Amino acid sequence: GQAGRLTVEEDRRARINRLKWHCRRALLELDLVFDRFWERYEDTLDTQGEAVLESLLELEDHDLWALVSGRDVTDDPQLAAMIERLREVSPIANFE
Repeated sequence: GQAGRLTVEEDRRARINRLKWHCRRALLELDLVFDRFWERYEDTLDTQGEAVLESLLELEDHDLWALVSGRDVTDDPQLAAMIERLREVSPIANFE
């Protein structure tokens, strides 16, 4: 019933908040990208998306920025899709 649904929602909220915390990066560009990412995707991010984001967040800032800025590519299709989302919201429209 309602109580069960509430805990699922609270659970998700807790996971999202933890992810958001991990999205706070020393690199300003990444910080901005993640701010915009959450503005756009917070309500629609599914658990699979959360997991992919989590593995991206394990990277060092400079490695993560290399992927987001397109200097580096990943051959992992799930990571690539998440990076694509991050690039869409990136304040730097043109990476070339």
